[in-house]
Amino acid sequence: MRGTVAFQTLGCKLNFAESGTIARQLKDEGFTKVDFSDSADVYVINTCSVTDHADTKCRNMVRQALRNNADAVVVVIGCYAQLKPDEIAAIPGVDLVLGANEKFNVAAYLSDLHKRPAAGIHACEIKEVRDFVPGFSAGDRTRSFLKVQDGCDYFCAFCTIPLARGFSRSASIEETLAEAHRAAATGVKEIVLTGVNIGDFGNATNGDLLALLKRIDAEVDVERFRISSIEPNLLTDAIIDFVAASERFVPHFHVPLQSGSDPILKAMRRRYDTALYRQRMDRIVSVMPHCAIGVDVIVGFPGETEEDFLRTYEFINSLPITYLHVFTYSERPDTTAIRITEGIVPHEVRKDRNRRLTILSEKKRRAFYQRFIGTQRPVLVEQEEKGGMLSGFTDNYLRVHVPYDTALVNAIVPVTLPEMNPQGEFILQYELNE
Repeated sequence: MRGTVAFQTLGCKLNFAESGTIARQLKDEGFTKVDFSDSADVYVINTCSVTDHADTKCRNMVRQALRNNADAVVVVIGCYAQLKPDEIAAIPGVDLVLGANEKFNVAAYLSDLHKRPAAGIHACEIKEVRDFVPGFSAGDRTRSFLKVQDGCDYFCAFCTIPLARGFSRSASIEETLAEAHRAAATGVKEIVLTGVNIGDFGNATNGDLLALLKRIDAEVDVERFRISSIEPNLLTDAIIDFVAASERFVPHFHVPLQSGSDPILKAMRRRYDTALYRQRMDRIVSVMPHCAIGVDVIVGFPGETEEDFLRTYEFINSLPITYLHVFTYSERPDTTAIRITEGIVPHEVRKDRNRRLTILSEKKRRAFYQRFIGTQRPVLVEQEEKGGMLSGFTDNYLRVHVPYDTALVNAIVPVTLPEMNPQGEFILQYELNE
């Protein structure tokens, strides 16, 4: 045994898929995986650059690792590591900073498990990153995040992802199917297809996302599949209709909007307008009235007036969506938006707009939940226990809490949804049978 290794993954589902891949690589090299709260020989911190305060979160994780073992080798990977390697290397206790290509070869940098006098940086220019490394998350036997695509060619004005992950790329359908079969063999009941821009799957391999979905549905032995975030201009009627007809792809989409004001969408360099977005929403609910729809939205983008924000608010309010992920715009180095000097939205205004949309999101969520009271939906019960209860999600992404029973973990069980409690939650007060 070469040593023990612990992982802390921040950010998106794609990061979790990649952490799973790296963990399996290290296992093959003789490392034993332990919890991040344990004393380990190596700590791998997989960072995110999308969420705010990436530097603070990274520093906190480094400090936590060193509290567990002051002599441990601390390795930082992920989007933040590619974008700001010098910044991370300056954090006390960091030994290695690995970029977008180098993170998939962690073992090669761990021949010596002693702390370094100074952090080593290994990161190539992002334009040199061309390889696609497949992967899936493992360890939670309930679901697995399957990486089907990486990178992005869109270069939206606010986004650093192309700078952190490079150009859009993916494996072939056959290679992706092989990885899906490996994920299925771990015993998961649900596979979530994830990537940076998954609608762009197959752009260089003579494939496309719909063809992949059809092959996965026909050939991979898993009870449920879920599609993660997909751009509205790439969410075709054919994909929507396929999900509606499938017995295993669940009725749930997450479709970024970012703004309900066409001038702001244009300034953001998005590839659609509100008319196309509404068309996609109407198509979904016309063939799947029970479908959950999640939406990303950014408030406070430069130039967003109160009129623009109200237009966004009313547009979202008029859509048949289920919930929002509300992001407050923050200035990011090397993005085109940072060069916009007029119409800067004060931070207190950004915060207030976030609050208003967050309230709207909760109203939308409760209204969606309300529609299903008294109906029966299949719930995939997860293994995490809290307060004597287990929780899980229905096919259409309703969270349900059930009394603790080990026999229910990683089982899909039919549940009749009760009245919501004052917090807007579905909590069953009776025992379930498989």
